[in-house]
Amino acid sequence: MRIVFVCAALSIILSACVSTPEPANFCTDPRPSVCTRVYAPTCAVLNGGGRKEFSSPCTACSSDAVSGFDAGPCPQ
Repeated sequence: MRIVFVCAALSIILSACVSTPEPANFCTDPRPSVCTRVYAPTCAVLNGGGRKEFSSPCTACSSDAVSGFDAGPCPQ
């Protein structure tokens, strides 16, 4: 019985680690088609899961694959 409880608890903890947190800022429509060349590292949250670093929030949100972003580079 103890082994079942430990396995269930471990499963819950590991599944929480895998989830992608919600972005602080969401991209809005219409999406930008032209961006300035300002460098402001941005960590974008992809629609399919995962993250990708872009040079600015504008360039991140110009991609349809991005749902939102956090300011700053992506954690390593």
